[in-house]
Amino acid sequence: MKRIYVLHFDQNNYDKPVVYQLIRNFDLVVNILRAVILPRKESYLVLEISGEEELLERGLAFLKNEGVKAETVRKSVRRNEDICISCGACTAICPTGALYIERPSMEVLFAPEKCSACGLCVNVCPPRAMEVNF
Repeated sequence: MKRIYVLHFDQNNYDKPVVYQLIRNFDLVVNILRAVILPRKESYLVLEISGEEELLERGLAFLKNEGVKAETVRKSVRRNEDICISCGACTAICPTGALYIERPSMEVLFAPEKCSACGLCVNVCPPRAMEVNF
C-alpha cells in the first residue's frame, strides 16, 4: 500500500524523529516529497509512505500519539470548482499528472490521489482555483 500524507507539527513536536521511527519500528518506506521545518513553529512534511496496510495503520496511530497530525493529500490540496476556468495552465506544470485535460470536452480535471502537494499549480493558476492548506 502506498499513500501520500501531510504531517503537521507544532512548536512542541517539530523536533521528534518520527520519520526514523516510522522506518525502524513499522518497516515503512518513506519518501520525503516536501518539507518545511521551522524551529518552535508550525511545520509540515509531505511524505509518500509505502508498506503493509496493518503496519501503516499502526504507524499512523504512533504519529497521532506523538501529537503529529497526519492527513491525506486529498484533504490538503483542493481545486475550487466554482472559480476554475479550465484554462489548462496548471496541467503544463503538474509533475505527477494529477491535473489534466479531458478530451474532447477540454475540461481540466484533478486526480487528488496522484497529487504530491508540490504547490506548483497554485502559482500558475490565474483565478487561484487551486488551494494548498498546509
